[in-house]
Amino acid sequence: MAPAPRKVRHAHRADVLTILEMIRELADYEHELDAVEATETTLLNTIAFAPDNVDSTSTAPNTEPTSPSRPARCLLLFNEEGKPAGMALYFYNYSTWRAKAGIYLEDLYVRPTERKKGYGKKLLVELAKEVVATNGGRLEWSVLKWNEPSIKFYESIGAKPMDEWVGMRVDREGLTKLAGLLD
Repeated sequence: MAPAPRKVRHAHRADVLTILEMIRELADYEHELDAVEATETTLLNTIAFAPDNVDSTSTAPNTEPTSPSRPARCLLLFNEEGKPAGMALYFYNYSTWRAKAGIYLEDLYVRPTERKKGYGKKLLVELAKEVVATNGGRLEWSVLKWNEPSIKFYESIGAKPMDEWVGMRVDREGLTKLAGLLD
């Protein structure tokens, strides 16, 4: 009997532990495991999940509505044995110059035992299909400068580095301070 084909679908609430495991595995790879604050509860409250028994796809998303408090969606990829092999956790962004929505890929992760099987490419293709299906403007993400294998992979599928841009962030105490700067 031939193995079942790999499957990609939006996460269900029952998948939250798998998502958290993959977030922690990715953080460990990036040497930031201690920085993970996500819990099953916070993920359940911030990801728009597909209803149980519904195979929501990238070109026909059928999930809970996204909102400012529930901004993210998560695609899960299952290998031929039906085991979770990778994920793409993302949210929608907006290009003012193009006046179009797009997708920002927060995390792309494929388990080490499942790499070199085309799973990362499959997840990116699914996200690109969603952007195209919604007449979106772009798919974008960040990658750590030291992560050469990922950079080479992204360039091989047509991604271009944004060398002229510098990422900026305000968080924790800095965010509270900025919010009260003019009070």
